[in-house]
Amino acid sequence: MEKFSIRVGNGYDVHALAAGLPLNICGVKVDSDFGCVAHSDGDVAIHALCDALLGALALGDIGHHFPDSSEEFKGIDSKILLARVMDMVKEKGYLVGNVDITIDLQKPKLVSYLPQMRATLSRILGVGENYVSIKATTSEGLGFVGRCEGVQVWATALVFRL
Repeated sequence: MEKFSIRVGNGYDVHALAAGLPLNICGVKVDSDFGCVAHSDGDVAIHALCDALLGALALGDIGHHFPDSSEEFKGIDSKILLARVMDMVKEKGYLVGNVDITIDLQKPKLVSYLPQMRATLSRILGVGENYVSIKATTSEGLGFVGRCEGVQVWATALVFRL
């Protein structure tokens, strides 16, 4: 076993949007008429981040650990899933170096939510807010995101062991 190790993982998730559902992104409830269709609370950004962390350590993906066929995870708060993934990261002897998340959502605009999102994720990840980057963009009216049919998120995570 190497004494010092740096590993990087990426994650991607997409959810359809539907009227009347809550919109949770990065552990924060966003004011919106549309929310994510999902088995859990539908936090697409946390799902992508979980995949990035799991991928960095070759631990599979979120669907393997928290299957959408399980009643145990129906409606679950995705912050709980991220905390469980962080337990796996720590069990392997790793810490989070930094994470970088890009959210592609046509509307609503997320800029006013970004500080709360960073604070929420930094608490769960056990890092300072300056190690959590969250960027929000649109698809300029193109594709399923541009038509407000869905949201997609990319996440990258660096983990290390001293």
